[in-house]
Amino acid sequence: MQNGFLNSIKNSKIKFEENVLMKNRTTFKIGGAADVVLFPECAEELKKAVVICRDNNVPYFILGNGSNLLVSDKGIEGAVISTEKLNGIEVSENKIFCLAGTPLIKVCNKAKECFLSGLEFAYGIPGSVGGAFYMNAGAYGGEIKNVAFSALCVDGNGNFINIDAKDMDFGYRTSIFKQEDLIICAAIFELESGNTDDISEKMNEYMSKRKQKQPLEYPSAGSTFKRPEGNFAGALIEKNGLKGKSVGGAQVSEKHAGFIINKGNATASDVLSLIKEIQQTVLLNDGVTLETEVIFAGR
Repeated sequence: MQNGFLNSIKNSKIKFEENVLMKNRTTFKIGGAADVVLFPECAEELKKAVVICRDNNVPYFILGNGSNLLVSDKGIEGAVISTEKLNGIEVSENKIFCLAGTPLIKVCNKAKECFLSGLEFAYGIPGSVGGAFYMNAGAYGGEIKNVAFSALCVDGNGNFINIDAKDMDFGYRTSIFKQEDLIICAAIFELESGNTDDISEKMNEYMSKRKQKQPLEYPSAGSTFKRPEGNFAGALIEKNGLKGKSVGGAQVSEKHAGFIINKGNATASDVLSLIKEIQQTVLLNDGVTLETEVIFAGR
């Protein structure tokens, strides 16, 4: 890591760590070391971190909760900018303002406390607010696009820009944030008034379904594949006899074939090999191309 870059970070007072093992910062528990991880504590510091990286030609990767991420065994070159310290919630009438690193489950609980309905579907999704907007996270018929109001971002020139929900270009597991060079600093949800008992009942119902159907007892990155049109990835994988299939420490979950889990000491190479075998088998036998929902990052 170049000295000029590190000196700029030190002078900026942004907290950072060098040679950080990414397997300790992803829900998959996989990944080599990042050269440096920056921990901005406010939107201004996030903007400053991005500008310093660009001014020094240092590549950077934005890390939320690491819940939809597979990091290379060789780690990540350059800088990782973590949003974990961008954690805060404010409520005003039917709107919830959140910093990007705020855990989604925390926002769901706050909504319930404030008699606000609409985020029940997200209860149990292990990501951050920024990651949820980035991916248009969804479950049980709900999606972020249905409750998004606006987001404060840093654009490609290091400027703050506010984006309204109508301009977020939400699609299935995608958004303008995934398509363009925009980094989410904070976001606002717009919800509806609701009854706390009804909200709690829905949240508990969805959490119960997750525990029954998903392999939450093992490290994973959630659903490995996007839902193919007119079908389900898990059903196709199971139909092809791949449920329980292993490569090294990576395994197609025996509980839900749509998940690849880390049974112990799995490497990114194990997971990628298993993904490739699944894709080739399903394409050969069913003519369906399975696209990954999991994001791969690193060398």
